[in-house]
Amino acid sequence: MESLWRWHHVGNQNIIAMKKNLFLLLALLLFGLTASAQSRTITGTVTDSNDGSPLPGVSILIKGTSTGAATDQHGKYSLAIPDDKATLVFRYIGYKTQEIKVGKRDVVDVKLQLDTQTLHEVVVVEQSMSRALAGKVAGVFSGRNRAENMTYVASPVFDAAPMVHNTENYDFIKESSFLDAQNNPLSTFSIDVDNASYSNVRRFLNQGQRPPADAVRIEEMVNYFNYDYPQPTGDAPFSVTTELSACPWNKNNQLLHIGLQGKRVPTDQLPPSNLVFLIDVSGSMFSPDKLPLVKAGLKLLVEELRPQDQVSMVVYAGAAGLVLPSTSGKEKKKIITALDQLEAGGSTAGGAGINLAYKVAEDNFMKGGNNRVILASDGDFNVGVSSDSELQRLIEKKRETGVFLTVLGFGTGNLKDSRMEQLANKGNGNYAYIDNIREAQKVFVNEFGGTLFTIAKDVKLQLEFNPAKVKAYRLIGYENRALANEEFNDDKKDAGDMGSGHTVTALYEIVPVGASSQTQAGTVDALKYQKTSLDPKAKSSDEMLTMKLRYKEPDGETSRLMTKTVSSQAISATQTSDSFRFSAAVAACGMLLRDSEHKGNASFPMVLELAKNARGKDEEGYRIEFINLVKSMGLVSEK
Repeated sequence: MESLWRWHHVGNQNIIAMKKNLFLLLALLLFGLTASAQSRTITGTVTDSNDGSPLPGVSILIKGTSTGAATDQHGKYSLAIPDDKATLVFRYIGYKTQEIKVGKRDVVDVKLQLDTQTLHEVVVVEQSMSRALAGKVAGVFSGRNRAENMTYVASPVFDAAPMVHNTENYDFIKESSFLDAQNNPLSTFSIDVDNASYSNVRRFLNQGQRPPADAVRIEEMVNYFNYDYPQPTGDAPFSVTTELSACPWNKNNQLLHIGLQGKRVPTDQLPPSNLVFLIDVSGSMFSPDKLPLVKAGLKLLVEELRPQDQVSMVVYAGAAGLVLPSTSGKEKKKIITALDQLEAGGSTAGGAGINLAYKVAEDNFMKGGNNRVILASDGDFNVGVSSDSELQRLIEKKRETGVFLTVLGFGTGNLKDSRMEQLANKGNGNYAYIDNIREAQKVFVNEFGGTLFTIAKDVKLQLEFNPAKVKAYRLIGYENRALANEEFNDDKKDAGDMGSGHTVTALYEIVPVGASSQTQAGTVDALKYQKTSLDPKAKSSDEMLTMKLRYKEPDGETSRLMTKTVSSQAISATQTSDSFRFSAAVAACGMLLRDSEHKGNASFPMVLELAKNARGKDEEGYRIEFINLVKSMGLVSEK
């Protein structure tokens, strides 16, 4: 009887337990359904309230969280919200911030207004000195970068750390002057595919500051953008395009546009890569816009790797060390895990890191492949080999190994831009400044081939102007890429490299013979022992100039020569291409930011009008971003 009672008692307990479990299961299911019902995805479009144009890169954050998204090139966004109580915060450079409660809506379209009323003074850094800008800037600006280009929902925003003490360094730029074509018929320079200056200038503007004049390298601003040039035909690795029309900021002068288009090699046909990530993990890299952004950016690159590619990882702080031996691109999880484990701390032994990185690259050298060191740093080296001259000699020596160099600059306050640029120039490489995750995507994903795969090295141009057609000329930008005329034929002289699919653009302002131009070129006294005279054929010729180009194969030592003549017949402004007008707009913008003596009648409204009418395809939204930056530049530079 007792055993029967125990059995009955136990049975009742089991039934009670089952009922409890069933109740809990139903409660959890009901809670899940309720939470699911509350959580949903909001979509919408953000436009300019004045002209209705879409705004790419607008930051959208759920108020009180770090969860957010950014608009694409069409101004569209998509964001998951936890419940109906969510408030969305819309921020964009030069525009008033808006906060909107979502409520029951699934679509939230927003029209942002330019912020021209709430103004405050900003500090302008110029060389090593600071001075107050005698003007005002829209109140939307702050001492921190906006989350303008978040690409991934629920990702942290990479804001710049507030600048406490500015030790940034830029090489002095002595702007090119007009040269008399009779006495200086030759103009010789190396191409430049670096685009660090544009993203760095953008960073200053996003912080409400006017960039230092020497941070504005006009050729890099122009070359930040891709242009619609034809693909090369035949054996040449690049095509050459020219256009001649009236100069937008000086109608009495002409503007010559030169465009090079590198051959675009499909990703599956690119040679295998032997990459060495050389990452600065010193104490100066602790802020969110430095090491955390480095890691996020390199993860994007890792996702683009193929099984035949190999990656090694070297880090340096007080000393250098190998943290990941050569690893196949198919082992993405292993590479990303190594990145995730990196932390910042210590001093900066840049020279030791460079030596070790090149050694690792040489140990895993791929003959016929792409062998490259990718340096990510703020450039603030302070231990061991750290002077600019010592580092340049080190890189020049390492260049002979056949290993190329990509330099990536990060951070604010102590960026050594001049050092980073020189390292890239001396190392057969390129230099980019990454100010946000969208820029990392541009460098590592959208321009993957151009960033990492060289199709021609030591590319030089030499133009011979016809003095019968050209009174004077000025190369816009490229001051630190100028070459002596005799260096054009010297195959030992290093010059710029071109990557797969890269475009390179150069602009000359020209004073035609007979024009009523006020532009003056320097003069020299007549020679005593020799006379210079024009060839009679020059006067009757239609040619304005002859352009020569030299380049080498990526693994070659002997240059090849290309020649092209340019007619003196200019086309009307209405016939010019989008590439001509947009590059002119960017160049004029650069001259305004530098307060160039050659800016003529250029103004920000003129730049805006030129750029708006030359957007072209703009699939990634980079040109509309520039247009929106220009809308705010007048405020930053107002006097």
